[in-house]
Amino acid sequence: MALAEWRLPVQGTEALRLARAVGADGVQLDFGGPGRGEWLDTPGRVDALRAEAQSTGVRLLAVAGNHLNDVGLTSRAARPVLERLLDAAAALAVPLVFVPSFRRSAIDSAAAFDRTAEVLGWAAADAAARGLVLASENVLTGKQARTLVERVASPAFRLVLDTFNPVEAGLSCRELVAELGEFLADQVHLKDGPPAVGATPPLGTGTGRLDDTLEALREQQVPVRALVLENDYRDGDRARMLADLHWARQRTRSFVTTRGGNEG
Repeated sequence: MALAEWRLPVQGTEALRLARAVGADGVQLDFGGPGRGEWLDTPGRVDALRAEAQSTGVRLLAVAGNHLNDVGLTSRAARPVLERLLDAAAALAVPLVFVPSFRRSAIDSAAAFDRTAEVLGWAAADAAARGLVLASENVLTGKQARTLVERVASPAFRLVLDTFNPVEAGLSCRELVAELGEFLADQVHLKDGPPAVGATPPLGTGTGRLDDTLEALREQQVPVRALVLENDYRDGDRARMLADLHWARQRTRSFVTTRGGNEG
């Protein structure tokens, strides 16, 4: 079971120490940027995170390029950010890098789809060259997402499943898992809602139908390396975090995993 750094009240090495304190096994990191915290590739930061991970036993699972939502994945400004993102992920030795397609990166037209597929195509090739898997987080339909996978055409490309974003967009996560199970990244975001920002409902009490999604992952035998809590804990309410960790563990003990044993 893991935490998403960008939904915590602390960042960097403090996020790893918080994960250890609440009993989480791993952390997904954010690359940072204006309004999002210190850049991950700031001199000395990678070394500090690797040392803290070794000290705490908390795994570094992935790096997210959330800043791309601010600049636009298909903009000119995106390429250097993507290259830095991949370099930082390789230096941290994480297995996964993912880029979201929301706000300025939204895939909201045929032209945006084509441009996104093109960018993800070269980024997936660059990720593979670094021994990484690149994933897209989006709210495409199952058919559209499958087409995106076909267009990117890389064995190093996957789709990140979020358990609420598709629901908010009018989609069914259960149906997406059935359609796309073979293409899903082995790290899944767990959150419930609404709202998207603020005191999100405890897992299992919102409108996300999380039990249905988890059951679909189990039925389709989707390999799950890590379930990552992405409810909003930035208010510092550790009790909610602990309750969500307990809820998730109780419902995911029989998951298929990519490494054997229980999921992280």
